[in-house]
Amino acid sequence: MPTSHAETPENETNSHTQNALSLDPWEAAYLRFETPEEEIQKFIGRLNRLGAPQWPRDAEIVELFCGRGNGLIALQRLGFTRIEGVDLSPRLLAQFKGSAKCTVADCRRLPFTDRSKDILIVQGGLHHRKDGRVMFVEPWRTPFLTFVHLISEIPPVRRISRKMDAFAAMTEYEVRTYEQWLGQPELIKRIARAHFVPVHEYFGWGKWHFVGTPR
Repeated sequence: MPTSHAETPENETNSHTQNALSLDPWEAAYLRFETPEEEIQKFIGRLNRLGAPQWPRDAEIVELFCGRGNGLIALQRLGFTRIEGVDLSPRLLAQFKGSAKCTVADCRRLPFTDRSKDILIVQGGLHHRKDGRVMFVEPWRTPFLTFVHLISEIPPVRRISRKMDAFAAMTEYEVRTYEQWLGQPELIKRIARAHFVPVHEYFGWGKWHFVGTPR
């Protein structure tokens, strides 16, 4: 937002602090975890690994749980133009600076008709056209994730590492659903594969990466 004076480091810090105070604790930790550009580059890497360069550039794409919209910016940088984002938090969506359309909505009750979109992305309802795709990137209990959890629970590590402190805070605030998710990997894979044919799938660095087409 334009201001009548140049932002000084002190003003910028105060602004960030005020924004953090207006968020709930999980959202505040999420914003500390990565800078917008770090998150955008991470998403671009994921999309490239999961085959996005081969997707039609005029595909209609919806990203659920899009947060502050850096996944949408990643898609735009890859040349996609028909992009929408959905998130439950108006505070996070208000930080999005791109041109994609964003909607505040519960992802269990999406404001779209069935089979009206080409590609659905969920990072961290599922309705498609017949030749559509779905993409999931979700936590997975790999040795790397177990190691990160152990490290992030050490107080001195949390004091010196912004990312470890933010990671630990996010885990604490969503521990019930997070542990429930990590505790049933075979069920999750079985449900995903019952509805989608895997096109790209791999497990690494504490994540499940899955792109599929409807059965």
